[in-house]
Amino acid sequence: MPSTPAPDGPSTLNGDAPADPNLADCRTSHVVKRMAPDQAGAMKLADRFGDRLVCVRYRHDAAKRRRYTTVELVVASAPIKGSAPNTARARKMQIVAIRLHVHERDLRVLLYENGATCAPNSGLWYVPKSIAKALGLLHRVV
Repeated sequence: MPSTPAPDGPSTLNGDAPADPNLADCRTSHVVKRMAPDQAGAMKLADRFGDRLVCVRYRHDAAKRRRYTTVELVVASAPIKGSAPNTARARKMQIVAIRLHVHERDLRVLLYENGATCAPNSGLWYVPKSIAKALGLLHRVV
């Protein structure tokens, strides 16, 4: 893939080391703003990259006092091969609420050890459905 000059100097698109040594530093900078292609501040880049533009990020490197503008581009698109999306996994990760009574300390500890979270002052514990099933608590789902 050929090198494309950036508005403020040369760079490469083929994964080689950047022509400008300062560009390598942008990987250690932090993102201060993320913009969609249709937002003000990203329009010129949207004109330049068209429908391939996913987002524009403004990054700052406080130590070097530099600002970087980066873009995220779609470079390839292909259909997903194989079966339909894993709906079994989605069902397994479904979160359910289980009501516990104050005196059920052992069950509360068991749920806590299995990653459940408690809603304060409600007596409800939230846990993935697969864990509730493994613990034999599906009959207590509210």
